[in-house]
This record gives sequence, C-alpha cells and structure tokens, in this order.
Amino acid sequence: MNTAIAVPETKHFDAIIIGTGQAGPPLAARFAAAGKTVAIIERHKFGGTCVNTGCIPTKTLVASAYAIHIASRGTEYGFSIGDMRVDMKRVKARKDAASARSNKGVEEWLRGMANCTVIQGHARFRSPNTVVVNDEVLQAEKIYINVGGRASVPDMPGVHDVPFLNNSSMMDIDSLPGHLVIVGGSYVGLEFAQIYRRLGSEVTIVEMGPRLIGREDEDISQAVREILEAEDIQIRLNAKCISLAKHVGGVAVGMDCSDDPKEVTGTHVLLAVGRVPNTSDLGLEKAGVATDNRGYIAVDDQLQTNVPGIWALGDCNGHGAFTHTSYNDYEIVADNLFNADHRRLSDRIQAYALYIDPPLGRCGMTDAQVRKSGRRALAVKYPMSKVSRAYEKGEMQGFMKICVDAETKQILGAAILGVGGDEVIHVLLDIIYAKAPYTVIQRAMHIHPTVSEYLPTILGKLEPFV
Repeated sequence: MNTAIAVPETKHFDAIIIGTGQAGPPLAARFAAAGKTVAIIERHKFGGTCVNTGCIPTKTLVASAYAIHIASRGTEYGFSIGDMRVDMKRVKARKDAASARSNKGVEEWLRGMANCTVIQGHARFRSPNTVVVNDEVLQAEKIYINVGGRASVPDMPGVHDVPFLNNSSMMDIDSLPGHLVIVGGSYVGLEFAQIYRRLGSEVTIVEMGPRLIGREDEDISQAVREILEAEDIQIRLNAKCISLAKHVGGVAVGMDCSDDPKEVTGTHVLLAVGRVPNTSDLGLEKAGVATDNRGYIAVDDQLQTNVPGIWALGDCNGHGAFTHTSYNDYEIVADNLFNADHRRLSDRIQAYALYIDPPLGRCGMTDAQVRKSGRRALAVKYPMSKVSRAYEKGEMQGFMKICVDAETKQILGAAILGVGGDEVIHVLLDIIYAKAPYTVIQRAMHIHPTVSEYLPTILGKLEPFV
C-alpha cells in the first residue's frame, strides 16, 4: 500500500525578510505601505541585538551605573546621602523593563501591520527564491537577509571547561559578581568593565594587544585607560597566551604577561573578543550566496549579494556592527527601491561611540588613516579641562581633536572623548556629509554654556598635522 507524502503548499510573497533587527521591521513597513505582501521571519526575540542584548539594555545599565557613581561623589557636589547600597535585582528589573518595552513594541508593530505576515521559526534557503520555515515553504522574488551576529567564542585552552559569560548572558545576571574578569579590551568589554566596577564589583580587563581599543589612535587608548584605572579597574595588556581553568574561587584566567602576575582569579569571566555573523545555518549554499572567510555575506554598494533578488542588511554583511549602520542599510535599500534613488554604501561616513563615562564620539578618519593617506592636513587637540561646561559638571576628563584637509578645508575626522562627546560629534559629522569647509562651524554662534560652543574656538587653533 502506497502512502502519499503531503507536500506543503508554497506561499508566495512580494518580499521575504529574515530577521527583525533594526533594518527588517522598517523595510517590512515600506513594502506593506506600498501595498506589497511581505513575510518577516524571526527565530528568537523581536528587535534583534540592539533591543534585547545590545544598545538598549546595556545603556540602561550604563545609566544606573552613572547615577550610582555621581551619588558616590556627593561630597564633591555638596551633599551626602549616607549609606548607599546597590540592589542588583532592581537594577536588572529596570534594564529588563526598558528592553521589554522595545521588544514588545517591535512585535506589536509587525503583527498589526497590514499586508505583513509574521512567522516565528528558523529560516533556511531551499533555492535562490525559496525559504523554508518550520513546515512552511515561502517564495519571493526579493529576499532580505537581516540575521545579525552573536558573540564569538575564542579557541583558547579551557574555554569549554568553565562557565563563561558573553554580552547576551550578562543580561541575565541579577547579583553582583565579586570579581569580574573581562577577556577583551575593546568596546563591549570596556563598557561592562565600568558598569560593574561602579556597581561594586572588582574588575580586571585582560587584553592580548599592547593597548586598549587598538583601532583607535594611541592617545585615545591611553586616555581611556587612565579613565578606567582611576576607578580602580585593573588592566592587563600583552596577554599573549590566555587560558581558562576552574578555580576554588571561580575561574582562573591564565596569561603570559611580562610585567604582571601570570594568572588572575575571578568569580566570573566575560568573553568580549568580537562577534561572528549568524549565517552558518541559513543554507546560503543552496541559494548560491557568497560569504567571506569569516561568514559575512558579500554585498555591493546597494547591499545586493552576488545572487539577483537577495540582499543582506545589518551586522551580517560586515559593513558595520552598529544599530545605526543597520538602519542606514535599510534606508539605502528602501530609497533605491521605492524612491528610485541612487544611494550607496560607499557614501557612508564612519561614525560610532564608546559608551564609557565620559563617552567617546568618533567620526571620519583616525590620525593613523590621515597619515597613511599622505594628504596635507591641519589638526587641533583641546583638553576637556578647559571647557567650562565640563568644569561646571565636575567631569573634566578627556579631550577633543579635529583634523581637516589643508587644501579643501573639509573635516577629515574627529574624536571627542569627554562629557557629551557622543552628541557633540554630530555637529562635525553633519558638516562632513555636507562637504562644507570647517569655517562654517568656526564662524557659527553656538549657545553658552555648552560643550559644542568650543568647536568654533578650537577650530581657530588648527596647526600643521604631524
């Protein structure tokens, strides 16, 4: 007796979007508003990294840590609050509420969207225009991959023999680590280091390189190190051979540091050594989509892959691991598709922030990149200690520096490490996009007392860049 095998019906859409990170939902909304049918697929939490384990929850923790830090400095500001205790369960609850608000908002927005079908499950390609989710077969002429990334697990001795944390599992912590050892001295690691030191943990950063945040200029790396060490965060550099092992007190992190002890023992260890794209289990080979040797999907200047009809947006394409770059990917794709625009990925100017306190705002070229370009440039560096607003707030750490092209007078790059740096940097970023000379800012009248009011002043102090 022959038994017929049921073949699932293929469902057709104008577009399929895989992932609900920052690029996915607004793109779905654009298709839906245009009267097109769109299916959007999410295998885990709505909103992606930013909403659930990235920007929103971590910056909520940064805010709690900042409030606690200012309270601990009360005598400097003329007040005293007596005994101060940190309730980590309440700190976590506040963070969870902020994250849940955004997570719920994204899901409700999508589920209430006309012409949009929301499917929860793991999507895999069957062909260039066909995706399978659960037992459903979906087909569309346009498919957008927006699957994000995750924390990488380094191949180091003992890594699978001990419990370790990453940026995602840190979100579940509701008690204060006695001694948090952070492997990795870049952006994620430094933010968590300051957060938990201010909350009351002992913190040690272990970094393989010769300095923190190695992609930044040396003066920024050094200034950030001084800021963290001033808060009693221990920093171990040049840790060439890192290993993990169980210890009676928690976890022992082995190092090969010429000037420091060979081992540091902590109650908890956080691995913050980079990220990898979530592309290995999508069946990309069945669609013929090309990736690089790290798994990032190769795209052209309009975010299209090598396969016609398939695009890759957000962290998984390797062109920026930030919420704002992901959202900008959406804007490029949507404007080209719906507005017959000609927006290009290569028009984007590098910009980001490091959310320690005080924050670092960065845009354009670093000093090292300007030197490598060989162009004639002018530069200025100005300490935040001379900025009235910083002095009034009692937050005088850091500096501002700007580099401009000596011939065109256009701003090449800038870094603002100091109070308000993550906001002030946009004044310079917008001038770069406008391709306007720096004299536009130099001749502007800014409001007093602010940090931004010093930009015209310091631009009058430009000297030959060396």
